[in-house]
Amino acid sequence: MASRIQAIRGMHDILPQDTPRWQYLEDTFRRLAGAYGYEEIRMPLVEKTELFVRTIGEVTDIVEKEMYSFRDLNGDPLTLRPEGTAGCVRACIEHGLIHNQVQRFWYGGPMFRHERPQKGRYRQFFQLGVETYGMAGPELDAELILLTARLWRVLGVQGLRLELNSLGSLAARAAYRQHLVQYMSAREAQLDDDSKRRLQTNPLRILDSKNPAMQALIDEAPRLADCLDEASAIHFSGLCTLLDEAGIAYRVNPRLVRGLDYYEKTVFEWVSDHLGAQATVCAGGRYDGLVEQLGGRPTPAAGFAMGMERLLALLEGGGDSPVVPDAPHAYLVLAGEAALSRGMRLAEQLRDSLPALRLRVNCSGGSFKSQLKKADKSAARIALILGEDEIAQTAVTVKFLREARSQETLAQSELVNYLSAVTA
Repeated sequence: MASRIQAIRGMHDILPQDTPRWQYLEDTFRRLAGAYGYEEIRMPLVEKTELFVRTIGEVTDIVEKEMYSFRDLNGDPLTLRPEGTAGCVRACIEHGLIHNQVQRFWYGGPMFRHERPQKGRYRQFFQLGVETYGMAGPELDAELILLTARLWRVLGVQGLRLELNSLGSLAARAAYRQHLVQYMSAREAQLDDDSKRRLQTNPLRILDSKNPAMQALIDEAPRLADCLDEASAIHFSGLCTLLDEAGIAYRVNPRLVRGLDYYEKTVFEWVSDHLGAQATVCAGGRYDGLVEQLGGRPTPAAGFAMGMERLLALLEGGGDSPVVPDAPHAYLVLAGEAALSRGMRLAEQLRDSLPALRLRVNCSGGSFKSQLKKADKSAARIALILGEDEIAQTAVTVKFLREARSQETLAQSELVNYLSAVTA
């Protein structure tokens, strides 16, 4: 007997009993993003490796250790996308979407990182995100946060906290980097292995360490706010004022940094205490220099991305889910050879007349009794029975599967009106 092939570690099947919750989340986000004026964009799953090296940063954990990269048959280095922002910027430059234009886009789909799988962190994971171009003011940053806050309310997700910080301009961050490296280098003996590795390559990531033994050292480190340039400070103050006026609670976290090199000025995260180590549900901020870095004209830009698996975990933990699988309205039982062709034609006529009708046709044979068992197992509200007697009378028998009612026989010409009430 041949061995069974299983899914790749960290890449999961989404089974039919689970897909309604995914569809509910996707549809809710699509409607909300559209209400804010965002249009959908879809980018390839595979991009040139250079795109992510140039944007995310060559010395980041993602590029150094986590990307699924390979060479194609032509020998070109390609990578499965680990995030969505870089591909969106590439698409916008390539198709001329952002030259002297204001744009709001949203996207969704799978991303890939070769990480150690754990709850809320997978090697194939799904994100919903938005990217904006041409808007430099703090009001755009506020809009991104207000959009996400409204999404939590619509979904009924509770317990999320908003954390904010400003990374300042690239020049201000470079100055801060020197202060931080000097401070950490003088205390190198107290650093863990990850922090020692990051010290000369990506020192800001040391501030994001979750190692409890590092926290006192991090608390005493120089603060980025002390090196913040005036323009960034004014921008951040403006954002805080807008959030205050909108009634959005937040905490300024001076240690909040992002693992992607392209961020500057505003960064934010929505975090939860109910997801274990993977506390961040949604994260984003400004990346005003990225378009120019990829060959476009200087363009202010900002966005966010959220992990669908983590959001769904919060929805599951919130009590009664608003999502139930879409069971069939009706199950068509075909009793006898003559009913097969007549039944398939009848089913298509009903679907033509009632586009909202969820009708499942028995296509696997079986006795009349076994077909009724399948109808009941499908969770359909009614069974439509078509047998020799019904064919002779141009009728259909209706059997109620969820109500204590006697079955009844209807003329086939009456079915559309009858079923329209069932689907209402």
